[in-house]
Amino acid sequence: MSKSLKHIAICGNIGSGKTTLALKLAKHYGWEALIESVDDNPYLRDFYNDMTQWAFHVQIYFLNSRFKQINTIRTSEKITVQDRTIYEDAYIFAANLFKSGHMRERDYRSYLDIFNSMIQYVQPPDLLVYLKADIPKLVHQIQKRGRDYEDAIRLDYLKHLNAHYEEWISSYNLGKLLIVDVNNLDFVERVDDFAYVVNKIDLELNNLFDL
Repeated sequence: MSKSLKHIAICGNIGSGKTTLALKLAKHYGWEALIESVDDNPYLRDFYNDMTQWAFHVQIYFLNSRFKQINTIRTSEKITVQDRTIYEDAYIFAANLFKSGHMRERDYRSYLDIFNSMIQYVQPPDLLVYLKADIPKLVHQIQKRGRDYEDAIRLDYLKHLNAHYEEWISSYNLGKLLIVDVNNLDFVERVDDFAYVVNKIDLELNNLFDL
């Protein structure tokens, strides 16, 4: 694979299958996988129980974690597949918390100041893969993985996130974008479904790089 290829990112709502796909792609291609720091996040459980109290804290944690991931990707000699992007932290999650009234304007402006300082040093992924999933699919996946603190996630929260994702993806222009509708896919249990995703990624990479 061309040495020019450096960074593939998987984006999508909670429960869309980002982590699972990132790990499977890393194994398939021999890439490094950088997984979102969820279990290590000291604010996440509190956040789902009281979003207004912990919105700023949880978003700052994720923003810093993602920025460190990007530095790791750019200094690594290996091709990396990343689970979620720094753009989602700001344009999806923080924006949604602010518009939903869970993050105060003062905190949101401070958050954006930090994000805008960081983003000057961020190079977009070579390929962004968006996992498009409707609410029933997301709920099924969230319930299937059985994280107790995610029981507090409200349907309207997922719906608002999906709306933000659709808006962001419709105007994404930072690089190559691949949209994969995963509503009827199960790339864990069905080999053909994973092969379908791999073929779509191969096609996109072939259009960008010499494989």
